[in-house]
Amino acid sequence: MAIKFREAKIEDYDQMYRLWGTTEGMGLSDSDTKENIERFLKKNPGLNYICEDDGKIIGTILGGEDGRRGYLYHLAVDKKYRRNGIGKELVNLVLNSLKEKGIIKCHLFVYYENEIAKTFWEKTGWYKRNELLIYSKDIK
Repeated sequence: MAIKFREAKIEDYDQMYRLWGTTEGMGLSDSDTKENIERFLKKNPGLNYICEDDGKIIGTILGGEDGRRGYLYHLAVDKKYRRNGIGKELVNLVLNSLKEKGIIKCHLFVYYENEIAKTFWEKTGWYKRNELLIYSKDIK
């Protein structure tokens, strides 16, 4: 294995999207088009990473910030590579970058039925917020 971590580029999109599509519990939508991901990467430099093994993308994370809080999206690790610290390292890369930008709190979204993700986040020190609800509205 020749595993390496690096910042994500739009040229990685096809492999990233394939990984997201095979990751259980991952929610994909119209927001995940190549054009939208390219805009996200440009808006959030230094906050989006991939892990690759000999050129094959085996892990991803998208990170963003609004000047006050950080947000994590699309953490995915290929099933064959899980439980090797790849997910934790991807998260730490983003959190360290957020910290350098002066961001002191980060949030993420998990589907209620995604037990694998809930277990991962809780085991890595994240806590569930019971006092909040998320509201959404399509503005197409």
